[in-house]
Amino acid sequence: MRWGWLLAGLGVCIALLLAYAWVDGGREPVRDIVETVPLPELTK
Repeated sequence: MRWGWLLAGLGVCIALLLAYAWVDGGREPVRDIVETVPLPELTK
């Protein structure tokens, strides 16, 4: 009985997290990267 409640609560938490991510996902527009990023040299 407790496992049922635990799994139901976990499912609700995951559903709420996914719903929040879906709603919040399109709020900020994606911007291009305009600054160069220095890469470390590869050593062998």
